[in-house]
Amino acid sequence: MLAEAQPVLLLKPLMDQYLDYLMFEKGLSVNTLDSYRGDLNRFADFLDTGGIRSLCDADSAMILRHLICLRDSGMGPRSRARHLVTLRGFFKFMVQEKILALNPARRLDLPKSGLKLPDVLSIQDINQLLNMPNPKKPAGVRNTAMIELMYAAGLRVSELVTVKLQDVNLNGCCVRVFGKGAKERMVPFGQPARQKIDFYVTTARPTLLSPHTSPFLFVARAGKPMTRQGFWKILKQYAQAAGILKPITPHSLRHSFASHLLEGGADLRSIQIMLGHVDISTTQIYTHVARDHLKRMHEKYHPRRGTSPSS
Repeated sequence: MLAEAQPVLLLKPLMDQYLDYLMFEKGLSVNTLDSYRGDLNRFADFLDTGGIRSLCDADSAMILRHLICLRDSGMGPRSRARHLVTLRGFFKFMVQEKILALNPARRLDLPKSGLKLPDVLSIQDINQLLNMPNPKKPAGVRNTAMIELMYAAGLRVSELVTVKLQDVNLNGCCVRVFGKGAKERMVPFGQPARQKIDFYVTTARPTLLSPHTSPFLFVARAGKPMTRQGFWKILKQYAQAAGILKPITPHSLRHSFASHLLEGGADLRSIQIMLGHVDISTTQIYTHVARDHLKRMHEKYHPRRGTSPSS
């Protein structure tokens, strides 16, 4: 596959070359690049442990053995599928750069993971969460505004914590968001979020900032921007206090946004645009959630919903 056998030690520079390509040519985010880097490092360790001294020896059988080792180590099918996608992309790049003649990962099938439906909160759950922050404390006012905006606009947590003050148009009820790959989109939000953000900006934010300044909408102590981990911790505390037993992450609010829109009659294409999904197949998972909801409604309200016939 290679014109000359390359030592496995040269895999590291090739990995860096591929990651640079993903950053500068594809515009992938830092978090996504970290995931790719972790996958590639794990593959490099596998080759090194197996005494593989040349990249050309990493054929399809070798990659399959690597995936089997990942399975035996306890890695789930979804994670292994993502790992294989990383290797496919890496070897495809090697072929494009004429370092390799063939992509040994191209014909390997993705591990079967089944359909995992996202965790979705009910509207009652959302209202309970919004009732948890203390409205008399600046941090509570901020937290309410964050939950409102995340649910109202379906933001990723990384998008939420990096929203800048100038990105929010309260008059137009929309927010400018920079998603994966630094792709920009405008997302609308409703009056409840507008009111909560306006109240936060005019009352709590100056208190949290003083005496500092910050371009970010949501700030923590000493004017520092809120972190993803900080918001996740806050959300978990509110969920426990509200007695919500189902597992909740910041992404649950994004899932709930999409599912509630679909249940309310929104079309899938509009939801795709608001979520910032490049491929509509990513958005289509919410149709399964909506289908389950409709089935429950049918079973509950339809006059011929499967009740046992009277004798």
